Amino acid sequence: MSDEDAVRPHILREYSVLADGYRGAVCGPRGDIVWLCAPLWHDDAVFSRLLGGAGAYVIAPVEPFAWGGYYEPRSLIWRHRWVTTSTIVECRDALARPGQRDRVVLLRRIEAVEREVRLHVMLDVRAGFGQHPTRDLTLDDAGHWTADSGGLRIRWSGAPNATVDNGVLRTEVTVPAGGHHDFVLELSPGRLGDPVEPEFAWRSTETTWSREVPTFDNLVAPRDAQHACAVLRGLTVPRGGMVAAATMSLPERAEQGRNYDYRYTWIRDQCYAGIAAAAAGEQALLDDAVSFMTERILANGDGLRPAYTAEGGTVPDEQRLVDLPGYPGGQTVARGNRVTRQAQLDCYGELLQLLAEAARYGRLDGDRQRAVQLAVAAIGRHWGEPEAGLWELADDWWTHSRLACVAGLKTAARVAHRSDVPAMLSLADAILAETSRRCLHPDGHWQRSPTRTGPDAALLLPPVRGALPGDDPRTRATIAAVLRDLGEDGYLYRFRHSPQPLESDEGAFLLCGFFMALAENQQGNDTAAMRWFERNRAACGTPGLFAEEYDVRQRQLRGNLPQAFVHALLLESCVRLRRAA
Repeated sequence: MSDEDAVRPHILREYSVLADGYRGAVCGPRGDIVWLCAPLWHDDAVFSRLLGGAGAYVIAPVEPFAWGGYYEPRSLIWRHRWVTTSTIVECRDALARPGQRDRVVLLRRIEAVEREVRLHVMLDVRAGFGQHPTRDLTLDDAGHWTADSGGLRIRWSGAPNATVDNGVLRTEVTVPAGGHHDFVLELSPGRLGDPVEPEFAWRSTETTWSREVPTFDNLVAPRDAQHACAVLRGLTVPRGGMVAAATMSLPERAEQGRNYDYRYTWIRDQCYAGIAAAAAGEQALLDDAVSFMTERILANGDGLRPAYTAEGGTVPDEQRLVDLPGYPGGQTVARGNRVTRQAQLDCYGELLQLLAEAARYGRLDGDRQRAVQLAVAAIGRHWGEPEAGLWELADDWWTHSRLACVAGLKTAARVAHRSDVPAMLSLADAILAETSRRCLHPDGHWQRSPTRTGPDAALLLPPVRGALPGDDPRTRATIAAVLRDLGEDGYLYRFRHSPQPLESDEGAFLLCGFFMALAENQQGNDTAAMRWFERNRAACGTPGLFAEEYDVRQRQLRGNLPQAFVHALLLESCVRLRRAA
């Protein structure tokens, strides 16, 4: 198999993702790691083949093989399983944990399960989205290759016999029956320090994952709950932000230009994850979310941005990268995100809901109480103004944003200082009354905005969060309208873009499918809730990772991977639906 064959694009459901909190790597079924940004999530890629650029890291059997694989329990340690014409070979892949901010450690271990196996190995590190080939390659006496790429120092262990061709390292290794062979790749903008010892690194990685991801034995679909928690943990910087996805510019719709950079922390997304973690009793993820969000609102007040870098910095505005052709169907590749220019009112409501969850665990100290007050004040000043809303569209008086704030105010009032409660509840009542006046359809369901009369699947969530009772006629009418207008075969679309069939404009949104599972659960419709849950949790590939959208007709994932808020709502559904199981 040639290098080009190995790194040819795959459909998204075949990719696995490795992550250590500071960065993530995307790996295909042929042992091809084709995406990795270093040293941090939002930095330039050193492997960018996923988007048609240069740079990749391949380990694959020399013989023809059929692929398979799985994540080891409660971790993002991926185990390839290749069945060749003569034997079986496995390869464990992981980003070492606990992760180090300025040092990438990528572990790969080949294991010959039955018989001796021969594998092809290729390493092509190209920093700057493929612009900087590896230079100054040197092999030391211990068999470690060292080099430089765009200012990143490189050390690669396990291939002392590799050959060099224009900065690309290649070798073949033979692993005896029952044996294993380790490769360790290290990248750093500074000094690398002592070489990593593979056995120690693997033990540390295994121990860290098992310590940080609970078993969740008492939940619906405990294995999927564990996996969702591992994904969220892998996407979260220690004591910091959670990126929305590990990737950028994977198209939501072929040749439509809807290709975005999701390597940043969205306020709403991390609130969803924190709320899910609180429901599941996973306090470390909750604490990370609360700490990050508290710092942002204390620093920015009603100037809170919808998204930040995972360490709290400013998201750069969208800028096209003309030298990357993109993933198939993606016409443009852009870094940064235009969200930095938007205001999204619902973020304050979600933040209040998150802080209320923190209070349930006794984690609402002075700074966090101050964060509640700032969020309430921001809602009070801005709830009447147009803004971009959950779906980041043109500014409008979006219904969902107002109801999310109502839910946040009512929930936070239960834990706020007694003197603040009357004003919070009065504000919630005022917003709900005006939203009812302006945004209630004549048929009784919530419509998207005063001028957009169709339903929106996002409107399923505020009643679940406490904006309205489940038996409120507006809640029930909205569920019925969403089912009638936006449902297809157990999946939901966000809203209607046009009179054309739903699938002609975009894929179904898996986030919305889990919204419906929670909404039906609130209604006491246990069978319907479980049907929505089961349908949407199956919309993934072998690695069990979810993208943002699902093409119902073609059964394909669309958009960036893995989409954190989908995994968050899966985890929350595993908790809330226990009664229905």
